[in-house]
Amino acid sequence: MGKIKLRHMNLDQTGIISSVRANGELGRRIRDMGLIPGKQIKVQGRAPLNDPVSLRIMGFTLTLRNNEADHIEVEV
Repeated sequence: MGKIKLRHMNLDQTGIISSVRANGELGRRIRDMGLIPGKQIKVQGRAPLNDPVSLRIMGFTLTLRNNEADHIEVEV
């Protein structure tokens, strides 16, 4: 398996979060949304200009901006 940033995942691709590289308020907010290492995620959709990205994690749908997704590494 290879590691990529969440932003670069394809539609309907699944992966396991390997790390969250955001600090401070942004890092806390990302982790509070359930985006923590070890969780499985799936890219569910993208807006017409590819920002934001819609994710499926722990049974719910979450959207992130690409600048937030850049802080998350995923094993695919």
